[in-house]
Amino acid sequence: MLQITDLKKIFQAGDMKIAAVNGVSFIVEQGEFASIVGRSGSGKTTLMSLIGGLDKPTEGSIKLDGRNIAQLHDHALIDYRCKQIGFIFQAYNLIPNLTALENVMLPMEAAKVPTPQRKERALELLRQVGLSSDQMKRKPGRLSGGQQQRIAVARALANNPVLLLADEPTGNLDSNTGEMIFELLRDLAHKQKTTVIIVTHDLSMARQTDVVLRLKDGKLIGG
Repeated sequence: MLQITDLKKIFQAGDMKIAAVNGVSFIVEQGEFASIVGRSGSGKTTLMSLIGGLDKPTEGSIKLDGRNIAQLHDHALIDYRCKQIGFIFQAYNLIPNLTALENVMLPMEAAKVPTPQRKERALELLRQVGLSSDQMKRKPGRLSGGQQQRIAVARALANNPVLLLADEPTGNLDSNTGEMIFELLRDLAHKQKTTVIIVTHDLSMARQTDVVLRLKDGKLIGG
């Protein structure tokens, strides 16, 4: 379970203080598929960065299965990001000079998983997201956007995260491919009980998730 309580992130801009996230509280249960929606500048990406341990809050708590991530020091945060969180980005963020298979193996190397197990796990994940054996050997530049995002999903799952964070995962894809990625993420939540939170501008897509979190000026305004 993810429990966010009175979360704030305040940035200093000259003499001004800007509350990018301002007193946000919510709960997402294990295996739920949640979406965060709001206009540009509403605090969506900042909120995701805080939950993912990429930034630290000014106030409040972020508890994943009872552990307050907001109080972790740098080394523990690195371990948290490596082993408990999976990230999916709009721009895929794949390593261009590595094959699809090597991209998925990379996070497991950081987690010190032995090479044979890394390869076996990566092959299994890439098959699950629908890549062929030939596509697994290709570098990202020789694959379509939808195929690259499937690799990004597989990479995010490499270390069996309990929480998957996806920032506009369908934003660069055509509607049909975007729907396929959306269905893939929903299946991860509902069938494999991985908690999934996505940021999206697509309200029709957000309405299909279990929980809709609406942000405006850093504040949660309801579902």
